[in-house]
Amino acid sequence: MSTYINTEKKQELFQNYGKAATDTGSAESQIALFSYRIAHLTEHLKQHKHDYNTQRALLRLVGKRRSMLDYLVKTDIERYRAIVKALGLRK
Repeated sequence: MSTYINTEKKQELFQNYGKAATDTGSAESQIALFSYRIAHLTEHLKQHKHDYNTQRALLRLVGKRRSMLDYLVKTDIERYRAIVKALGLRK
């Protein structure tokens, strides 16, 4: 079984969107990781329409990302705008 996200990919995401490659706790780096996982699960569900466990996991991830984005809106609107623009999110 191969995993779709490895340590190098995580460090790359944290480097690009966080403060450093070891910055795993900032809202931006977590949102970037959630977005990567959401994209992967969406592609999986396009081929496996009846995989309901993955569908539930996807909805939970979307909710987590939404909560993190709402937190950023309340605390720092400029950081919110920057991460939404960088990731190409709709809102």
